[in-house]
Amino acid sequence: MLLRSPKHALLSLAIIGLLAGTVSVEASAQQTRERADKKKGGESKQEVLYPNATRQAPETKNSRKIAPKAEKMIKAYNDQDWAKARADADEIIASPDANDYDKALASQIASQAAYSTDDEAGTVAYLKQAIALNALDNNGHYQAMFMLAQLQLQAEQYPEGLATLDKYLSETKSTKPEDLALKGQALYQAERYAEAIPPLKEAIAATPEPKAQWVQVLMASYEANNQGAEAQALAEQLAAKSPNDKNAQINLAVMYSQNDQKDKAAAVLDKLRASGQLTEEKEYRQLYATYSNMEGQEKNTIAVINEGLQKNILKPNLEVYQILAQAYYYSEPPQIPQAIEAWQKAAPMDTTGETYLNLARVLMQEGRPAEAKKAAQSALDKGVKKPQDAKTILGSK
Repeated sequence: MLLRSPKHALLSLAIIGLLAGTVSVEASAQQTRERADKKKGGESKQEVLYPNATRQAPETKNSRKIAPKAEKMIKAYNDQDWAKARADADEIIASPDANDYDKALASQIASQAAYSTDDEAGTVAYLKQAIALNALDNNGHYQAMFMLAQLQLQAEQYPEGLATLDKYLSETKSTKPEDLALKGQALYQAERYAEAIPPLKEAIAATPEPKAQWVQVLMASYEANNQGAEAQALAEQLAAKSPNDKNAQINLAVMYSQNDQKDKAAAVLDKLRASGQLTEEKEYRQLYATYSNMEGQEKNTIAVINEGLQKNILKPNLEVYQILAQAYYYSEPPQIPQAIEAWQKAAPMDTTGETYLNLARVLMQEGRPAEAKKAAQSALDKGVKKPQDAKTILGSK
């Protein structure tokens, strides 16, 4: 009888969203499968998932007396009847006729049934029992151990989760990038930044296209460990390796910005804009914010904001119009009419009245007193912090 996969047994570290792998009961039911296949006149050969494991896999033989109950349990599991599968498993675990293998297999089936009904405490208890019995083949034993580590880390039980994961890595000799990345991310979450760096570096180096989360956590680990130069060097290396990978380029721009190299950050982002790769509001915002904090970049600030608005990527909000107005105002030569227009769009969105007051001042400077007084009154209506300034404009001739 073949075991189908349970509800997707994918667990993740909550903050960084890593999907580290699956745990399949199918791998630990080798004897049941082989018996079913032999009845059909066939032979099955199970894939060895941990060829370098130091553990000597026990002979996985179930007892004759328990075999019928095991078949019922597995059928219930395949039918996704979680309550029955778990009840059948509990019966086998409690049976004096069951040997350690019977109990270990039942514990693993029960762990998947518990997980499929969102009983994490039950899942953990069954997994611990399956591992402690030490009777499953290496595939089943270490998949159970890996799932236990994931659950512990997801619950922010970092000492326990890392201990389980270290045991898994030590015994399996696994160098799978996903396994190493999970350890690195867990160490980062545990604020053990220096220790997080080596496994993350190894995972990234072993993968042609490493996951963006791994790179981001490695960079964050470098930064938290006061290794900003290493973080930037990594970002530059990955961006050079994958010039068409937008995430790699944006990571590089972020790193340049954090290291106060705004000109380099702007160059990277503007290259993406020129090739049409900036498609999200936060990306346009990152670029116009970078330009607006640089001397003499008013023209580029204006171009980026207007393009984002025209493409309906940027939302016409207070920040956008305020920065656009300032860029027009401080341009060389100043573009006062355009600045006024942008402030006029921004002012109604500003609940403080400060934008109306600023608009009133500019209108007065431009010899438009009637409009200036109207803006000053609007500033007072909104409760501007310096009402006297607005009143001065209202009292002017």
